[in-house]
Amino acid sequence: MAYRGPAYGLSAQIANKIAAKRDKQLEAEVLEWIQEILGEALPNGPYEEILKDGVVLCKLMNQLSPGIIKKINTSGGQFKMMENINNFQEAAKKYGVNEIDVFQTVDLWERRNIPQVTQCIMALGRACYIHPEFPGPFLGPKPAEKNEREFTEEQLRAGDTIINLQYGTNKGANQSGLNFGNTRHM
Repeated sequence: MAYRGPAYGLSAQIANKIAAKRDKQLEAEVLEWIQEILGEALPNGPYEEILKDGVVLCKLMNQLSPGIIKKINTSGGQFKMMENINNFQEAAKKYGVNEIDVFQTVDLWERRNIPQVTQCIMALGRACYIHPEFPGPFLGPKPAEKNEREFTEEQLRAGDTIINLQYGTNKGANQSGLNFGNTRHM
């Protein structure tokens, strides 16, 4: 990891805001869920250190969808470990995680945005609900079913008579204070 030095000004504010979003209890739930899926104990250490090399994430994806990640790099340089993270990201997208929920590699590798990593794993846990072959355990709330509502033509036309607030309002508008016939004095 490259040394970036201390952050000042706007960079420091952004870093502090991202750090404030971390939820230690949610991170513990995520690690517990991963441990249940893998059926093995995770190494001790901070949340981001356990996930940093991508090995645990790749094993998780192979448990959820066997063979989705062909090769897991357990040794080698940082690029090999970052390749694990990239493989996890691609597999998560294939599994059903929306691209907007997937974190960037540097978010985990350089610890830039750990809450985004947690959000991605939570989205992966929710994606498990849409796979009927997956028995559980699940992580996070069950996604809502698509509710295809049917509206009658009369209900659709009723909305045409309502003036949107985006058009503004004429409430309180009057012509008091306007004088017609006065000349403009310069």
